[in-house]
Amino acid sequence: MAKYIGAIDQGTTSTRFMVFDASGKIVTTAQKEHEQIYPKPGWVEHNSVEIWQRTQEVIADALQQKGLRPADLAAVGITSQRETAVVWERKTGKAVANAIVWQDTRTADYINEFSRDGGQDRFRGKTGLPLATYFSGLKIRWILENVPGARKRAEAGDVLFGNIDTFLIWNLTGGPEGGIHLTDVTNASRTQLMNLETLDWDKDILNAFGIPAAMLPRIASSSEVYGKAKLASLKDVPIAGDLGDQQAALVGQTCFSVGEAKNTYGTGSFLLLNTGDRPVQSKYGLLTTLAYKIGKQPAHYALEGAIAITGALVQWVRDNLGLIQKSPEIETLARTVKDNGGVYFVPAFSGLFAPYWKGNARGVIAGLTRYATKGHLARAVLEATAFQTREVVEAMKKDSGIELDALRADGGMIENELLMQFQSDILNKPVVRPVIKETTALGAAYAAGLAVGFYKDIDDLRSHWSVEKTWRPSMDEGAREELYRLWKKAVTCTFDWVD
Repeated sequence: MAKYIGAIDQGTTSTRFMVFDASGKIVTTAQKEHEQIYPKPGWVEHNSVEIWQRTQEVIADALQQKGLRPADLAAVGITSQRETAVVWERKTGKAVANAIVWQDTRTADYINEFSRDGGQDRFRGKTGLPLATYFSGLKIRWILENVPGARKRAEAGDVLFGNIDTFLIWNLTGGPEGGIHLTDVTNASRTQLMNLETLDWDKDILNAFGIPAAMLPRIASSSEVYGKAKLASLKDVPIAGDLGDQQAALVGQTCFSVGEAKNTYGTGSFLLLNTGDRPVQSKYGLLTTLAYKIGKQPAHYALEGAIAITGALVQWVRDNLGLIQKSPEIETLARTVKDNGGVYFVPAFSGLFAPYWKGNARGVIAGLTRYATKGHLARAVLEATAFQTREVVEAMKKDSGIELDALRADGGMIENELLMQFQSDILNKPVVRPVIKETTALGAAYAAGLAVGFYKDIDDLRSHWSVEKTWRPSMDEGAREELYRLWKKAVTCTFDWVD
């Protein structure tokens, strides 16, 4: 009997393969980065062929480290960056263009075009999403209009669309030789093409965007057996779980009850609140999205606050300014000062996401004086993540009426003790770090494990979740609110920067 469960975690900057035992402990892992392509200001692309190559490499590497064979794995789940759009040839698997990444802003003109009739919330009632460059539907439109012959081939069914999850499942299950073309409800909900009620593609929106239904994948649940892998290193292993990365972290954190929330501190930060089996439409700048759907059980929904730039700001300080050599050094530098010295950094590099949704905003550093040092700047960089998270938490309370008891945290930045304490202080809530921190990959493994009976039910999953550390607020109320007031003032300086 297979003792382990596998997960492909395909992220914005790298791809990992992780193998877990039944208790959720990591048995083996391998990770490789892929190229970030910036052809023009505001454009961000990935080479999907490179991503597929890296995926094959990390699977082989991880299994080889422990001498594991396909028969040792009960199933494999997939989690991936969500809104990154790939369009490829059915017969060859070759992409017609580079994948357009979720951060890319080239579709801004389309936003203006569609907003003229019905405003930015024109499709929110059906999709839970405002018109924004973030989602993959308009990225498909851009490819169809700008790649010669793409539209004609799409209408004929000769080219296929998928977010990265779909592209990987198709390749894993045979590619041009009968690969399965599907996605799950969580990834489909990030295209702005799926109806939240029917859980199917919305014909009216497809017509408005000019996207042929023939190129779209079938929408499945997040946990079911989709097919078996044809890849030699995973030969005949069931591919049985598929979740967008943030929804996978929600599952990995076992946030299965209404009112439970997690925040993933990665390249961006994404806070999801489980709202149960009915979608809650946001009036305060959040996204209404699918949380997960386990087999034939009812779908669960979430409110999401998507913050574009958090960990990416630390990378920018490292790579573009050279203030640090390695990302963890940001904490050491920030600890050289006792506070931010009046400095605020609003990283609206690709506009502001939740709760503002202002694509024409751009980043600012406010409050600079001769007193400010690189330590103050480093502190402002970390505090920006915590301030943005508070804005989202406040919007969630307004939309749902739910007051958080605590915030479950995961992602690379949770190792930063200074950030986690400041997050607790500025929220005035406990912040909890779980023992098993790789919650995104774990969520995909859980979904796959449920589908094949490796795990019995969600209570079985809950039994594996435990707390490693809790940060509790210790900041004076007056100081907290003054810091936040000045942050909000700094945010307004970013508005309407691009004419």
